[in-house]
Amino acid sequence: MKIKFGTDGWRGIIAEDFTFANLRRVSAAVARYIKEEGKSEQGLVIGRDTRFLAEEFARTVAETMTAAGIKVYLTKEAMPTPVTAYSVLAKKAAGAVMLTASHNPPEYNGFKFIPDYAGPALPHITDRITALIPETADPVRGNQDLAEIFDPKPAYYDFLSRQVDLEKMKASGLRVVINPMHGAGIGYLEEVFAKLDLPASSQRNWRDPLFGGQMPEPKPALLEDLRQAILAGQGDLGLALDGDGDRFGIIDGTGAYILPNEVLALLARYLIEVRGLKGTIARTVSTTTLLDRIAARHGIPVIETPVGFKYQAQAMLEQQAFLAGEESGGLSIAGHIPEKDGILACLLMAEITAHYGKPLTAVLADIYMECGRLYTRRLDLKCTPEVKAKVLEKLATFAPSEIGGLKVTGAVKIDGSKFILEKGSWVLVRPSGTEALFRIYAEAETELELSKIQQSMAAKLGLGW
Repeated sequence: MKIKFGTDGWRGIIAEDFTFANLRRVSAAVARYIKEEGKSEQGLVIGRDTRFLAEEFARTVAETMTAAGIKVYLTKEAMPTPVTAYSVLAKKAAGAVMLTASHNPPEYNGFKFIPDYAGPALPHITDRITALIPETADPVRGNQDLAEIFDPKPAYYDFLSRQVDLEKMKASGLRVVINPMHGAGIGYLEEVFAKLDLPASSQRNWRDPLFGGQMPEPKPALLEDLRQAILAGQGDLGLALDGDGDRFGIIDGTGAYILPNEVLALLARYLIEVRGLKGTIARTVSTTTLLDRIAARHGIPVIETPVGFKYQAQAMLEQQAFLAGEESGGLSIAGHIPEKDGILACLLMAEITAHYGKPLTAVLADIYMECGRLYTRRLDLKCTPEVKAKVLEKLATFAPSEIGGLKVTGAVKIDGSKFILEKGSWVLVRPSGTEALFRIYAEAETELELSKIQQSMAAKLGLGW
């Protein structure tokens, strides 16, 4: 079986392709990569989420690494992806392996390599690792003397305290409801609020490899219990994490779900106007241009990147991005690790709520008054492999003059096919890399125009709706 690293590592179905045998192969490749880089003595951090066989899979990675003479750092409990990433810096390690399928269904697991800069591996690194994967890798006897158990929380909490104004939160008396969705983030937000003596109640804060029978993805349809808790007066803010704690879900005091695009807008304005940060803002090609409007008001440039936080990390490391974010629910800020961190995102939304003393929807209303409102939506359209091939061929030369009744004023080919339209609207078409499916992202000043744009684009490409 050929193993391929996708946007965020290698993922597969447990016992079908994500097997112990294949895990040993990928682990052997990472061990060889670390040795070729001359970083064997620095060691490797191993993190895992709460899925089936998590401990056994982590042990298999550890055995492969220690048998190759590489020290490993393990935890007794599940560890969120951002905590695993920060532990690379704390331990001065050569990198980390994070075993997670993030927000995928419970039958999946995954393997993510995090290099020594504590962010997602860029393609040139994953390509090298892929090239080193052997056809087979037999079980080996690990060296227990090279395995160290550690507690990542104290160092991570100390690091977080430098990214978030905890005193501002404490003084506000903010009440929160926390929902880690049975994932690796269990206990992390709870402990922060406990240290601040702030009221915090929890939902789904125990390990369940089936994630309550649903995907551990913090989107509106899967956070109704959190919304109801807020509407029932149990808290002023609802905070959720996905399966590995790198993405967030936010529900404000009115019971409104705050979209990731809206979270980014709130954070951009706050970082610029309250914290006084300067530099650049990085967003993916599929993320709201409301960020561009906010940035333009302050003379701040915006970097548009392909989809995938690895490109956001690159902007943070090389182009002084003080905010990096994507519409799918990942973000980080200057001074933090160049990796998505849902725990950080939740605390920043708590800080913003405390600062303004009103619900996030009210702060958003202020932004709309200043910059105008934009509506954004992603539409997933399935098709046959034959139709996918025809659409891809058409997109290669596709140059419409109008879409949805709006004039096309420009095109962007960073990742997929994006068309800039008049009135601040745009539409982006991206094919799935794994199935016969196209994603049509669009943004417009009204919901009606948004629907017209997506319908028009689907019709022009011959995709059914």
